[in-house]
Amino acid sequence: MKYRKIGTTDVTVSEVGFGVWTVSTTWWGIKDEAVGVRLLQQAFDAGITFFDTADTYGNGLGETMLAKAVGDKRSQITIGTKFGYDFYHHTVRRGHEELPQDWRPEYVRFALEESLKRLQTDRVELYQLHNPRLDAMQRDDLFATLDALKQEGKIRAYGPALGPAIAERQIEEGTYAIEQRGADLIYLIYNLLEQMLGEALFGRGRRRGTSFLVRVPHASGLLDGTVTPETVFTEDDHRFHRVSTEDRKKQWQVDGLKKVQQLSFLVEGTGRTLSQAAIQFILSEPSVASVLPNIYNEQLLREFAAACDTPGLTAGELERISQLYAENFGLQAATTSA
Repeated sequence: MKYRKIGTTDVTVSEVGFGVWTVSTTWWGIKDEAVGVRLLQQAFDAGITFFDTADTYGNGLGETMLAKAVGDKRSQITIGTKFGYDFYHHTVRRGHEELPQDWRPEYVRFALEESLKRLQTDRVELYQLHNPRLDAMQRDDLFATLDALKQEGKIRAYGPALGPAIAERQIEEGTYAIEQRGADLIYLIYNLLEQMLGEALFGRGRRRGTSFLVRVPHASGLLDGTVTPETVFTEDDHRFHRVSTEDRKKQWQVDGLKKVQQLSFLVEGTGRTLSQAAIQFILSEPSVASVLPNIYNEQLLREFAAACDTPGLTAGELERISQLYAENFGLQAATTSA
């Protein structure tokens, strides 16, 4: 495992992190808390020291699980969590719908104190606005509060976790966070098949000293072998909700796998699997601090954790990827993103 710094801070994260969403929600097939705790412990043993969660994951379960699994390693790990969704006063949620958000200073402080209790710690290294809209990014009182929490030592870095799915809006929000708020970090979706956000924001981040955390590095399973032509998505699968209709789901799957077939050059004779190449592709961007793949079994954990030790992508490989992406992998028109 290798490690990188967050922006201009002294916060260090492992190049591969663990997104606690896979073990603290029911969207990934893990319903046994003990399984999740064991995976988190095995991740630490594999060199992963960055663990990212949110107060809404399992309505606090992600944070309590993290404390249970690696709380005794507190001085050796970096914790990221998120705030903004008010699940304390809005307890009814249908499926994956968004809850109301609250960005008032008093709520931010309340949410942080509750997270600290569940995490059994006195600080959070990375405190992230969870899917903020532009109006939240424009609140001076919110960012004055975050700066004050930094001064108090309760957080060490902050920035937005961009989402949900509308890329154009996320570009606007990310740009504002970097250029107007001097965010330490931006959390976004980026991978071999979905590069729009990175293309728009990485250059700005490099100029301003902002680091990036990257989720969905395997395009929702297309790049790690967990999606095949035979895969059928059920309603409790997170991917079911990323694409709006049955026809578009099928087209996303068919077109996505056609693109993946053209990336075999990243594997043949290179000493890496495609899922490891997908991580190395993201790490080739110097402003990226950590990649957070979806880890929900031991096999994936071992493969992803070892990705940093495989050969980095060559200039020739990166150029070929750029050409394929620019040409939409030879498909007639861009389809729904993975």
